[in-house]
Amino acid sequence: MAEQENEYGVTQAVDSDVLTHEEGTNELPPEAEAIPAIAQEQLTQLKAERDQLLDRLARLQAEFDNARKRQEREKQDFRDYATGSVVEQFLPVLDNFALALNATGSAEQLRSGVELIVKQMDEALKQLQVQTIPTVGQMFDPRVHEALGSVERDDLPDHSIAEEIRKGYRIRERLLRPAMVRIVSNPKQTEA
Repeated sequence: MAEQENEYGVTQAVDSDVLTHEEGTNELPPEAEAIPAIAQEQLTQLKAERDQLLDRLARLQAEFDNARKRQEREKQDFRDYATGSVVEQFLPVLDNFALALNATGSAEQLRSGVELIVKQMDEALKQLQVQTIPTVGQMFDPRVHEALGSVERDDLPDHSIAEEIRKGYRIRERLLRPAMVRIVSNPKQTEA
């Protein structure tokens, strides 16, 4: 081994075979020829690994996109199925309303027909696990009731519900629509 100063002024240890080459011979020592061949082989191997990884990445991205699209399609199919089964429950009710519109009976007959249709509608809602929210006689609960006014009454407790204006509904524990009510204002009672 010999020392030689490089182009930046740094002294480096240099193999004497390399010095001989730099001094004038055009032949590389056998070890020097082997280094580029090894480097070329490693470079080729690294390029092949990179290509495999890029291919794998492209395939994974395509699989992810396909899975996302499949999930969206399944979600839409489920919505369509759920909507279809709900609509199917109400088709007989709609048919009966159409028959009532075409009926030529007395007002009392029409009224009893509409009452039957309302019963049929309530049954369809029960099958879908939709429940009405109790109102008249209950204490006002702002989570499920919407107050549209108050009525002064001495015979009912303060803040209880005196009248239902529009029914409220829930499905299991989820509120679909609050009940519209009028609440009692009883001046004889004081809040505890």
